[in-house]
Amino acid sequence: MTSDAAFVGGGIIGLAGAWRAARAGLDVTVFDPAPGAAASNVAAGMLAPVTEVEYGEEDRLALNVAAARRWPAFVAELEAATDADVGYRATGTLLVGFDRDDVAALSDLHAFQAELGLEVEQLRSREARAREPMLSPRVRVGLLAAEDHRVEPRACVTALLRACADAGVALDHREVARIEQQGGRVSGVMTADGERHPAGQVVLSAGAWSATIEGLPDAHRPAVRPVKGQLLHLRDPSGQQVLTTTVRGLVRHRSVYLVPRDDGRLVVGASQEERGFDTTVTAGAVRELLDDAAAIVPGIDELELVETIAGLRPTTRDNAPVIGPGPIDGLVVATGHHRNGVLLAPITAEAVAAILTGAEVDPVLDVAHPDRAGAPT
Repeated sequence: MTSDAAFVGGGIIGLAGAWRAARAGLDVTVFDPAPGAAASNVAAGMLAPVTEVEYGEEDRLALNVAAARRWPAFVAELEAATDADVGYRATGTLLVGFDRDDVAALSDLHAFQAELGLEVEQLRSREARAREPMLSPRVRVGLLAAEDHRVEPRACVTALLRACADAGVALDHREVARIEQQGGRVSGVMTADGERHPAGQVVLSAGAWSATIEGLPDAHRPAVRPVKGQLLHLRDPSGQQVLTTTVRGLVRHRSVYLVPRDDGRLVVGASQEERGFDTTVTAGAVRELLDDAAAIVPGIDELELVETIAGLRPTTRDNAPVIGPGPIDGLVVATGHHRNGVLLAPITAEAVAAILTGAEVDPVLDVAHPDRAGAPT
């Protein structure tokens, strides 16, 4: 049986796109041996275009802000379709610093954010700790981005799997080895067991593994590489939340974040390591994350360490995603989301469904187009 669209990869990007495509009337199949078990399973779920803005990445700010604004409607639709709670919480993000260098760095960042028209409130030490009493008294300054929110990625994946099933999406747990072509356009996929699956269009949404799928000319494979990130899950034994706001901090010139969960968990992350496809959890990374987190919230020493995990961010040379029509007729690329896969999931899904159905794509996605100047292909 021929699918209208075959998705190669079933993380949050692939599942969201498949759901949107199915709701647009397409017959959709998602191929993934373990849907949602890769980067989506490790993501902290920060929807933070304001506090994550970096010098030199201003061209992607409009896309990230537009993506964040898609989330309330996306959540409402997904929760209505599945009767699930995906943990979307509009509680803001607090960025804190400790020493003189941190204060200077945050002051420069605040000026940069203001220059870009972003709404950020500068807080003194006392004001930051009044908002989050568990913060260290050593905190000297804070920046509050009220529009930077959070969501629970694992809950999102669970809801999307249910929503996809209800919308008629077929889920194939086999690995795709090759994208098939015929007559100058894609014709489907071949799974690792050698079976061919015809499809009118193919969406390459395989995250860090996107460049390993055979069938594309070497010059046109998306230049996506894995960047390892290690995270910790801590938990208050009483189930109480240690924080109510996502807190990001500069500690000894290193960046660390703490993201609360409703069940009392606190997600602490994350390292950035060029280690290929290695997902080993290392003692050094765990120690560093715990040390940095304890500098921000000393009380975490009393929390249970309930999970250590490592994942692979799909990253391009310019750190921007690749979203749009591929180099072969019938191919759509949706990969390379780096640290913003969760943030960009709704807007990527919208764009993918538009391309598959011949509808217009929001021009804010131009910055991620595969043919953009300097595109990493």
